[in-house]
Amino acid sequence: MKRTLLICLGALAIVNATAQTPGKIEKTGQVLLPNGWKLSPAGTSLPLGDLPLNLQLSSSGKYLAVTNNGQSTQSLQLIDPKGQKEYDSKVLGKSWYGIAFSRDEKNLYASGGNDNTILKFRLADNKLGTPDTIKLGAAWPKNKICPTGIAVNKANTQLYTVTKEDSCLYVIDPAAKSIVDKVKIGAEAYSCILSPDEKTLYISLWGGDKIAFYNIATKKLTTLSTGSHPNELLLNKKGTLLFVANANDNSVSIVNTASQKVLETVSTALYPTKLTGSTTNGFALSANEKMLYIANADNNCLAVFDVSKPGSSQSRGFIPTGWYPTNVKMLGSKILVSNGKGFTSMANPKGPQPLLKVDNSGYQRGAINSREQYIGGLFKGTLSFIDAPNDIKLKAYTKQVYANAAFTDKKAAVAPGEAGNPIPRKVGDKSPIKYVFYIIKENRTYDQVLGDMPEGNGDTSLCIFGKRTTPNLHAIASQFALMDNFYVDAEVSADGHNWSMAAYATDFVEKTWPTSYGGRGGTYDFEGTRKAAYPRDGFIWDYCKRAGVSYRTYGEFAEGGEKPKANLKSLEGHFCLQSPDFDLTIKDIKREEIWEHDFDSLLRANAVPRFNTVRLGNDHTSGQRKGAYSPTAAVADNDLAVGRFIEHLSESAIWKESVVFVLEDDAQNGPDHIDAHRSPVFVVSPYVKRNAVIHNMYSTSGVLRTIELILGLPPMSQYDAAAMPLYECFTAKPDLTPYKAKDAQVDIDQRNVADNESSRKSESFNLAEEDAAPDLELNEVVWKSIKGENSVMPAPKRSAFVILEKKKKQDDD
Repeated sequence: MKRTLLICLGALAIVNATAQTPGKIEKTGQVLLPNGWKLSPAGTSLPLGDLPLNLQLSSSGKYLAVTNNGQSTQSLQLIDPKGQKEYDSKVLGKSWYGIAFSRDEKNLYASGGNDNTILKFRLADNKLGTPDTIKLGAAWPKNKICPTGIAVNKANTQLYTVTKEDSCLYVIDPAAKSIVDKVKIGAEAYSCILSPDEKTLYISLWGGDKIAFYNIATKKLTTLSTGSHPNELLLNKKGTLLFVANANDNSVSIVNTASQKVLETVSTALYPTKLTGSTTNGFALSANEKMLYIANADNNCLAVFDVSKPGSSQSRGFIPTGWYPTNVKMLGSKILVSNGKGFTSMANPKGPQPLLKVDNSGYQRGAINSREQYIGGLFKGTLSFIDAPNDIKLKAYTKQVYANAAFTDKKAAVAPGEAGNPIPRKVGDKSPIKYVFYIIKENRTYDQVLGDMPEGNGDTSLCIFGKRTTPNLHAIASQFALMDNFYVDAEVSADGHNWSMAAYATDFVEKTWPTSYGGRGGTYDFEGTRKAAYPRDGFIWDYCKRAGVSYRTYGEFAEGGEKPKANLKSLEGHFCLQSPDFDLTIKDIKREEIWEHDFDSLLRANAVPRFNTVRLGNDHTSGQRKGAYSPTAAVADNDLAVGRFIEHLSESAIWKESVVFVLEDDAQNGPDHIDAHRSPVFVVSPYVKRNAVIHNMYSTSGVLRTIELILGLPPMSQYDAAAMPLYECFTAKPDLTPYKAKDAQVDIDQRNVADNESSRKSESFNLAEEDAAPDLELNEVVWKSIKGENSVMPAPKRSAFVILEKKKKQDDD
């Protein structure tokens, strides 16, 4: 049954039992996101597909093309932008970002993603025809190419596409479907655009922090440094000014194309801050080219600049959009915005569902069916139509954007808190806590693990790893603080490990993980293995290094064993050489033993680092793969490892100065009746309140902000600067009572022995790498391992999805 009443048992202390949960705020009409930011999108809207990344208008404005590049169904949409309705759509096996119309509006070109193709659609009667295929090479994994931005000359005789895997420019004859030239460009590309005279092709080098100028006549390539992660490009009509969106710098570089120099850089952030987190990634010019409308993906708004005087641009305000705006176009007086994640987060009580086999390549990990509730494909995009505001309207919009924002410059300087609390409010203030231990687990929702605790807002019908399987997690939640309103900032592990270690996932991470998670090729490059995925100023270890705070990692972003390797330069010499990274064949109690041995050695030498990251990820499970640890055994092993870790630390000499934070990197592998991002979190310390139930809303970034304040580190992004620290979990009066680990109540050596459909599915899972297994199928076989092979996931429950539609037909959709 679903528990909605919050019950106080025994001596438990309830803190703020009326705390807000994600969803619509009736009083204001805003939508509260699980990260604490709010939405109140302007204009009217039209539903789009999963993660729309690019919009392109045809030359006359008759057509708008949208490419949807998310984890579930990928598609191409043809829209009537004036009538605000869809003409046609095509499901694509693979796609990514690039789209371009021919000048005569007879053809539409689209990237075929890791199929390494350009798809050429003939347009007739407002419909997309069957596409021709232009091949750049054999498909992934034989060739790593992936075309991104596309540009076509006016005569439709030359097509240019740039790539993000082999970092090249391909020059193509679209009629002959042949490659004319191939040029190395030095870094992962995002977009390209032709000058009006068609003499120069401008290219954004996404992973190189530069733009490139390709002289078409001489074939000479030159570059210019811009901000971090340049992505979208825009030219004025004369081609004299090039606008470059710099995602990691919250800025736009305005380039004089004649001199090939940056004329000025405008900051798009809500406050004067150097913190990343606005994620500038799209823009459009007004018809008179006086106003520039700029998409800030992570601020959920458009920044508006008067650019009528080049070199002296002036900020005019902001316009509220939906969640994670990815692109902007202008048609007459209408601003068109693609909102990558739509208008709200939502619950997923049905949770991830089984996959359907969609092609000969095997099973896709996407939400094939519209009723599916796998978090990776749950949040569908929307297209906003916004009237260009006058000054009075823009002032009102600006006020609303600031009301929606969780971040302020004051919060960055001084965090919320209380006098005398062990959690300081600003960098430099002292804390009685010296040592921080940060344990990262894998992929569980709150309801899956703690849904059986009557003190919290749980749904027992969704709890499959309850008290019998996780006695330590339940004991820790009972003895210390139970928090039932905590949300991960991520959707999956790819962005989850970035959010957990940097309070930010870059545009590169957010826009590329859906491809690999959808089974469409691409490598897992999200834990320090690819520089293009790095936050501009690094991860929390980099901040420790700069601040002179000692640190060490056990399996997170580093691999011990026979071939020890640190994924980051800052981790070289700062990781345990024996501690493995992601490997489900190794028990977590073994990982905990390795940590104990290393910890004891450091303790004897008085050299325990102040910050310690520990990976205990076997709660991920191996599904029902025959011979592997059963899901119940894997989760119980993980639980026992956490219990032993805390017991060992609590019996040590530094316990009186220590704190342990335990959280999931994401909540992707399960259902939750409140929100798909809701997850368990645990905080253990002599300074943590005992027998407390806390209903206030917290996030991954809030945990990081708490850690930073303890260690004297500045915030890493606008997200942790904005997040509420967990000070309400703490008390100034320590209780030094050590924790006693609970013995496992189930067999942690139990192996999967069944020979059934679930075990056969599990055999095909790639469990050697993080989240390489198909999450939808994995979650179903885990469910069946607990509930029985013939059981089905719970029936769907209604969730609010807020869309501001213009027409009743769109409401019905």
